[in-house]
This record gives sequence, C-alpha cells and structure tokens, in this order.
Amino acid sequence: MTTPLTLTPGRRPDGTSHLAVAGEIDMSNVDSLADALDATTGPLVLDLTAVDYLDSAGLSVLFAHANRLELIATPLLAPVLTVSGLADLATVHGLGTEPPPSS
Repeated sequence: MTTPLTLTPGRRPDGTSHLAVAGEIDMSNVDSLADALDATTGPLVLDLTAVDYLDSAGLSVLFAHANRLELIATPLLAPVLTVSGLADLATVHGLGTEPPPSS
C-alpha cells in the first residue's frame, strides 16, 4: 500500500521553482517525489514543513538533488537532516537556527 503523499508545485515571486510536500516520504511513494524533482531544472525550494516522516529512501532522493535544493523543514526533521549529512550539502531553513525564508 502506498503511503499518501501530496506534492504541490509552484513558483516563488523571484521565479524559483517551489515544491510543497505533505505527508510521509517513504519507499512506497518515493518515486513520486523523485519524478517531481526530476521534472524541475535549476534551483528548487523544497518545503518539507508538512512532512511527518522521512525514511532513507526519501533521503536518497534528496541527496541526488542536494546541490540545487533549498529545504524548509521543521525541527521534527532536524535530526534526520543533520545526522544524514544532508544539512551539510543543501541549504536548510527552519532547524531552529534561522527563520524560514519568506514566500
């Protein structure tokens, strides 16, 4: 059974691609996230504030795009992003150290 995941693409006022993600990212639905990331080119703001769970399959997809991602995350995901090393490769806002960027 596929875990529900909602992906809402858009653009920020500066023209940068934006993808809002809601739900749980796991091996049952990670292909949808990968397809959405592959469908965009250039810098991408990935809003993970409505993500409740992120497993290693989801991390793997994010690592593949880390060089162009700007992540917006909640403190819930902070340990996962930090321990995995993703926070060292991508810009991450919302880990409790700086305010998230304005839309």
